[in-house]
This record gives sequence, C-alpha cells and structure tokens, in this order.
Amino acid sequence: MLIDAFPAGPLAANCYVAAPAPGAGCVVVDPGQSAAADLDRVLAEHRLTPEGVLLTHGHFDHVWSAAETADRFGVPAYVHPADRALLTDPARGLDPVLATQLSGLLGGAEPAEPRDLRELDGTPLHLAGMEIGVEHAPGHTPGSVVFVLGGEDGPEALFTGDLLFAGSIGRTDFPGGDHGEILHSLERVCLSRPDATAVLPGHGPRTTVGRERAANPFLRDIPAR
Repeated sequence: MLIDAFPAGPLAANCYVAAPAPGAGCVVVDPGQSAAADLDRVLAEHRLTPEGVLLTHGHFDHVWSAAETADRFGVPAYVHPADRALLTDPARGLDPVLATQLSGLLGGAEPAEPRDLRELDGTPLHLAGMEIGVEHAPGHTPGSVVFVLGGEDGPEALFTGDLLFAGSIGRTDFPGGDHGEILHSLERVCLSRPDATAVLPGHGPRTTVGRERAANPFLRDIPAR
C-alpha cells in the first residue's frame, strides 16, 4: 500500500493520496485549499491516476479543492449526505466569527459541488483496486466519516479527518458538533481496533490507536478496551 500526504492551505489540512502501488490508480482524500500543485507533484512522483475523491467531512479546509480535483480528472467525489450542504454553503458549519472571516480565507472564490458527487451510505467503496471501508463517525460534524484501508495482511489504516488527532480530538463547538457523539464515535470506530492500527488524521502527524489510547488526554472519558 502506498500512502503519501501533504498539508494544504493556511489551515494545513492533510490531503492524502492512497494507491495499491506506484504506477496504479489512486484515491485522493480531503483535497483542501490550494491543493492542486502538491497533488500534481505526488501523482507524478508515484505515477498515479486518480479514480475518486473521498471527503471525511464537509468543512471548507478539507473540501475546498474537491470539485476542482474531481472535475479535472473526471472522477466521482464521495461525501456523507449529512455534510453535503457544506460544500456549497461552508459558513453554515462554522461559528459566527470564523464565518465572517470566510470570504477572506477563501479569496472570494465561489464554493461548488463536484459534477459527479455521490453520497456515502456505509457501503464499502471499490476504487483503484482497493476496498475502502466507510464508517460514519459523527460528532465533529453530523456527516463525518472514517475511511478504512488494509487489514488483511497488516494493520488497518484509518483516515480519521477531524475525529482523532495525535494528542487531541476534533472540535465539537461548531454548528452540528456534539461532544457526547464524538466520544461514542471514537469508542466505536477507533478504540475498538488493535493498537497497531495507523491513524492518518486531518491535521498534524500520523499516529496509532495504541499511542492515542495510552496518551491522548481527551480519551480519558472513554471506557478502556
């Protein structure tokens, strides 16, 4: 499995590219602001061809280049229906202060849906020769999901978006956030997995379920497994 990543935009949202091997099809996870140049670099370096765009949730720093990316390569994009409206109305998912700053952050560009936008329903996706699990994990947003790769010959890799970070968890003070719900999602989707499970978060460095189970102070309210 090949997984490369780079931080995109002023909020440094991690954009991931995942493929079974170099020279193959791939998926792009969370192409945020100004992602095109770094994405093209990664694709050229590994000789990859996008076959889909996966969105962990609808916040603008993770999805701003989704339409550009999906439409440029002629591939579908996937989002949970509960977050679909955020693609064209990003302010509805932000607190009032950040919402008023949004036009400045986005440089006056108009938000848009990808031409081929498909809603996730929990059914695994089959893209680029990979089976990709889809776990609904609300709490940060109502439509947050975790994408799951691997697990047959080695540890799984979880693309957690803003659910789980190294040393932290997602905010729940934005509209649609729910602290109790995110704790339940963390228990069900992340802490139920083996310690060796890789966590590829929406911001910051990679980590593992075991490392977060042992040291993440925000997981103390969740029963140990």
